[in-house]
Amino acid sequence: MKRLKIPYYNLEGKELGTSDLPSVFETPFRPDVIRKVYVALSTHARQPQGRDPMAGMKTSASTFNPPTGRGIARVARVKGERYQRAGQAAGIASVVKGRQAHPPISEKLVSKDINDKERRLATASAVAATASLEIVKNRGHRVEGVPSLPLVVSDDIQSILKARDLRSVFKNLGLLNDLERAGSKRIVSGKSRARGRATKYRIGPLLVVQQDLGIMKAAGGFPGVGCVLAKNLSVLELAPGSHPGRLAIWSRSALGALPESLLALGDRYAS
Repeated sequence: MKRLKIPYYNLEGKELGTSDLPSVFETPFRPDVIRKVYVALSTHARQPQGRDPMAGMKTSASTFNPPTGRGIARVARVKGERYQRAGQAAGIASVVKGRQAHPPISEKLVSKDINDKERRLATASAVAATASLEIVKNRGHRVEGVPSLPLVVSDDIQSILKARDLRSVFKNLGLLNDLERAGSKRIVSGKSRARGRATKYRIGPLLVVQQDLGIMKAAGGFPGVGCVLAKNLSVLELAPGSHPGRLAIWSRSALGALPESLLALGDRYAS
């Protein structure tokens, strides 16, 4: 099977030669499957939560006997007199300090299952989307100065230890504009702000490497920039928010370190 040839670059942005492009990049674009798989995988990080079965019920409240003839509602009321809580409705739903009518239960299944074939197809399709200039631009990335897509760099990038060195690489590869776009923060209001989540950043480039020799720590200094091992690729990294076309920087060895299931799926579509 004839493989496509793509250029790869050194850390200074100069072309060193060509490399074989795996057939997984020829997988058809399936945004519907990507969205379905993303929703299912994102639920796997959710944690079951519930309420104390006795929440709102720990009270001496009871209904007056007889409940009529008092000119008040026939609801359970706290026993006693001459103190603040006495006579207040309690122990039922829809009253102050009462129980919830339908509280969440920890036994509820909050994660969704997904078929392995659908998961593999979505991952392969998301990988192929990173090589499409149109899809990447439609996602909002600034790729005017990027020399080629997919952007393949020599394995020296895996050994970068400092954020300032990685920033120089981004500049040499024409990624500085997209890095600045991802670094601009947005202040949101509402309940998220009250809970300490007032700042939001955009999604930036994704570094895909074969092994971590310090690059993950260096990439952590840039808002929106991600770094993942090729063997651990999933839709969650390639299509954040279920929107495919994330700008990816591949180390040359990462192309050959993709899972065999993805490579086999690509061979089937390429043949």
